Amino acid sequence: MIPVEEALARLFALSAPLGVETVALRHAAGRVLAGDVTARRDQPPFAASAMDGYAIREEDHRPGARLAITGEAAAGGRFAGRLGAGEAVRIFTGAPVPEGAGRVVLQEDVTRDGATIALTGQLGEGTNIRPAGQDFRAGDRVVAPRRLSPRDLALLAAMNVPDVTVARRPVVALIATGDELVMPGEEPGPDQIIASNSFAIAAMAEAAGAEARLLPIARDREESLRAAFGMAAGADLVVTIGGASVGDHDLVADVAADLGLERAFWKIAMRPGKPLMAGRLGPAVLLGLPGNPVSAIVCAHLFLVPMLAVLQGLPPAPAPRRRARLAEPVGANGAREHYMRARVSAGPEGAVIAPYSRQDSALIGILTEANALLLRPAGDPARAAGEMVSYLPL
Repeated sequence: MIPVEEALARLFALSAPLGVETVALRHAAGRVLAGDVTARRDQPPFAASAMDGYAIREEDHRPGARLAITGEAAAGGRFAGRLGAGEAVRIFTGAPVPEGAGRVVLQEDVTRDGATIALTGQLGEGTNIRPAGQDFRAGDRVVAPRRLSPRDLALLAAMNVPDVTVARRPVVALIATGDELVMPGEEPGPDQIIASNSFAIAAMAEAAGAEARLLPIARDREESLRAAFGMAAGADLVVTIGGASVGDHDLVADVAADLGLERAFWKIAMRPGKPLMAGRLGPAVLLGLPGNPVSAIVCAHLFLVPMLAVLQGLPPAPAPRRRARLAEPVGANGAREHYMRARVSAGPEGAVIAPYSRQDSALIGILTEANALLLRPAGDPARAAGEMVSYLPL
């Protein structure tokens, strides 16, 4: 068995970034930007009013001043002309500030009488003008790589960028294995269960930017597994679920070896998830997940999701960790890292974490209630309530 950290390093070594493609900005959400983007204009492109009010010259900004209204400026429709002494232009938020104006007084700070206004004694200190280029300038850059958020799309659109170069989506082929499995909606036999892991792993892969292909269940026969691997052709990452242990019916390792698997490792010093396997299978990477539901999902969180990030050109990084105080004491841990389903909540002195009492790797229900994995390092001694520990958010 190898430590989690070493396994992750070996997986990163297998996960070379894929190619790139150009997509319309409308379809770039969640994609990884593969090339820097340069702003094509200033934002705002002109000095703009930050408020509804009246544009005036700076020298006319004094209590009691009476000014003649000479025009109007709205968003998308500027005032054509120059503002003279003793004049004001009715202006609305986002409108270009007229030439000669030095500030915008709020409409609440004037009294209007027909075509004139009088400034009250409640004069604000700010100019209420957004200078040209306040947000960004032409030539400013959005630096790659980064996963594009909705906020990034707003920025790129404002930069007048209609399309972007992004990493190609990794194609993930998922193969659930086992004679005991049937698909949801089918009628299971007396000794069968419903295949559930594939749906969680597919959803996790898609949330991480991949394209998931859910293949038919592979039965515990060599010819069935070979057929499943054949259907996975063209995938960047082949993920098997189950069949990677040492039982008489666990055939994934042998069949994959016959097909040319260059194994990187097998078995991890962790729980749940000990029988993890990985390697290179032709042009694809193979990740063999355990069959127990919690083991498969925890391993996907620890290994699959970080791998997919690297395949899309992001820097190698483990799943993020946080710190919290134990809500209750925990006993000493054994020789393997233990990722315990837990619940994090807010306490008077910060985050507090409480592990669930039942940690069987077949219990999906508890996993759906958990919002964290409490990390117990190998050989970690007993911990008292209130001690700081590490956890992984879910």
